[in-house]
Amino acid sequence: MTSRRGRRAPSGADATHGRSVGLGRGGPGKASGPGRASGGSRGAGTSGNAVSFPAAAAMEPAPGPQEKYHLITRNLQEVLGEDKLMAVLKERELKIYWGTATTGKPHVAYFVPMSKIADFLKAGCEVTILFADLHAYLDNMKAPWELLELRTRYYENVIKAMLESIGVPLEKLKFVRGTDYQLSKEYTLDVYRLSSVVTQHDAKKAGAEVVKQVEHPLLSGLLYPGLQALDEEYLKVDAQFGGVDQRKIFTFAEKYLPSLGYAKRVHLMNPMVPGLTGSKMSSSEEDSKIDLLDRKEDVKKKLKKAFCEPGNVENNGVLSFIKHVLFPLKSEFVILREEKWGGNKTYTAYEALEKDFAEQVVHPGDLKNSVEVALNKLLDPIREKFNSPELKKLTNAAYPNPSKAKPAEKGTKNSEPENVVPSRLDIRVGKVISVEKHPDADSLYVEKIDVGEPEPRTVVSGLVQFVPKEQLQDRLVVLLCNLKPQKMRGVESQGMVLCASSVGEPRQVEPLDPPAGCCAGERVYVEGYEGGEPDDELKPKKKVFEKLQADFRVSEDCVAQWKQRNFLTKLGRVSCKSLKGGSIS
Repeated sequence: MTSRRGRRAPSGADATHGRSVGLGRGGPGKASGPGRASGGSRGAGTSGNAVSFPAAAAMEPAPGPQEKYHLITRNLQEVLGEDKLMAVLKERELKIYWGTATTGKPHVAYFVPMSKIADFLKAGCEVTILFADLHAYLDNMKAPWELLELRTRYYENVIKAMLESIGVPLEKLKFVRGTDYQLSKEYTLDVYRLSSVVTQHDAKKAGAEVVKQVEHPLLSGLLYPGLQALDEEYLKVDAQFGGVDQRKIFTFAEKYLPSLGYAKRVHLMNPMVPGLTGSKMSSSEEDSKIDLLDRKEDVKKKLKKAFCEPGNVENNGVLSFIKHVLFPLKSEFVILREEKWGGNKTYTAYEALEKDFAEQVVHPGDLKNSVEVALNKLLDPIREKFNSPELKKLTNAAYPNPSKAKPAEKGTKNSEPENVVPSRLDIRVGKVISVEKHPDADSLYVEKIDVGEPEPRTVVSGLVQFVPKEQLQDRLVVLLCNLKPQKMRGVESQGMVLCASSVGEPRQVEPLDPPAGCCAGERVYVEGYEGGEPDDELKPKKKVFEKLQADFRVSEDCVAQWKQRNFLTKLGRVSCKSLKGGSIS
């Protein structure tokens, strides 16, 4: 990675001083993966932290069908039923709905569909927002039945707070819960009618990108696409809006609704927005997203860890976030930086910012700092609203902390045992940038390893006897990042390269291999422990790593495991080359 001193500073003539922008959703399950397409330029000014919705819209001439069509479809990845959309617009206002399953906590990428909803309102559409509570339960019980009501109330409050923060008038929207009509006699009979004509193959295929895929799928996941299709009829809409990951459900609806005598609807799809690790921004992948209620210090920490390699615009979650979330709300973005690096610079076209980043005119550190300022301005009114005792209580009840250790009962000498789970480990994919022999120890290497942070980490490894230097150079490795830094023969080591070791003699050691195609900084997790925030730093006295490491093993097919659960990245399993049955340390 390029050091700050090695970057190119633009001339002062190119830099304009300006303020940072606010930003501009997508939801898992029902209507989108959490990353969505941008809502486009809103053309609105700001008032405090909110982007104002044009109050004078009623005074302006009503947009014609072609202008409405442009507002509705701009920045979308795909539209199914364009002719029907135009035909409706020539006759009357479009009725459209967006739904979100009330599962994991909404995060900042949910602003993307929020800004698109603003476009729909500008085009005169009648917009319904569906809180798909029953879908949340059907999707492999992502929302347990006992938490369903609480999470739905949380979603209602947080989605409305987001809309208010970007100036969307709530009185122009209709809010509906799925259970308001999905438990009716008529709807239930239609579910049975649909199940009599839909094949198991088509139901499974339709939900493949949305419903959580498991080895032994539940029947509830097969019902999910049919219910989403029926929602179009029971909400009496012309169109459904969602992420492109919903495409198979949308084509399922187009195929099967006519078999019940119901009309095909128009389907509008946003592209997906990568998360901070370069994968889809997801509620279940903690490092990939920023929660709407994250504290400012948490926002800083997550952005600091985000993948943002100098000059690399591919799978760059920070750049994608600017493109799809920050730019659409204000049509500009300000890079904040010191005068010696050219001062602040305002970009009015995303392509210009991307070009400057690719040419290393814009440094990753400045990019992250500028996003941090813009994002916090947008989140402040939401944090303030949720600072009330009532909403604090709702948040804690809807999303109880599973890793919280229970307090010791009165009269007992010892407290409850600490909850030692793999999600407490901050394990990431790293790329070895350089390898040198330790100046004072023949058996040690000193490596510089990129883990998606502004600067590579220095790591000392005892691999000289086992791995040739040239086999480490430019290699992807698996790095434990939250050990307490410690000096090894005078050089501070900021992590541990995880390796497989043979049991017998002579001892063999092989670094663990992430799946091909992984990016530096991607999170490595144990299957079933995807959620949860890793400790900032593991306390040596508590021996959390040592307790977990006792159950690290290499399987017979060379896959790294903890208690027979695989180590994974978003691209697949972590493995080693040949040391079957070995230990991992």
